[in-house]
Amino acid sequence: MRSAKQKRKTKETAIEIKINLDGTGSADIDTGVAFFDHMLTSLARHGGLDLTIQARGDVHIDEHHTIEDVGIVLGRALEKALGDKKGIVRFGEATVPMDEALAEVALDLGGRSYLAFDARFMSPKVGDFSTQMTRHFFESVVNNAGINAHLKVIGENDHHKIEALFKAFAVALKRAAVVGGDGVPSTKGVL
Repeated sequence: MRSAKQKRKTKETAIEIKINLDGTGSADIDTGVAFFDHMLTSLARHGGLDLTIQARGDVHIDEHHTIEDVGIVLGRALEKALGDKKGIVRFGEATVPMDEALAEVALDLGGRSYLAFDARFMSPKVGDFSTQMTRHFFESVVNNAGINAHLKVIGENDHHKIEALFKAFAVALKRAAVVGGDGVPSTKGVL
């Protein structure tokens, strides 16, 4: 099984994540940030991942450290679960509509981190989640997983735009991480 368990403990947060890339989409998420839990549950469901996240952070200050550290630990868990990446498809893309919102995500699991992010939000918050943390979360994930990611969303409703991004990222990740061959998908022979 392509699975991993990762932990991170700082003075600001304590994060523990378990992931199974070949799961059924089950999620057990508790970060203390309700809207973020909803997004991570969506990520698991649409990515076909089994995902357990237990996070305690200084949310009495704000949600920044918790969301950032979950992204860091999730990225590390993804990288570990992918292992040597032998046989993976490597590239994945998805276009996901959600009512008036439309998100497009393209991923390369080739080991080089990069985030292109094109999203504009009208509200400072959705529930207990700062909309500016959307970019920061994905940046933390891709930097720690070695993913080249291009994310774009249009629409009017910030809830739908963020949710469409999480769902599109999940579907693209599922498509890129699927095992579709024998060798490493690179002319270099390694990823």
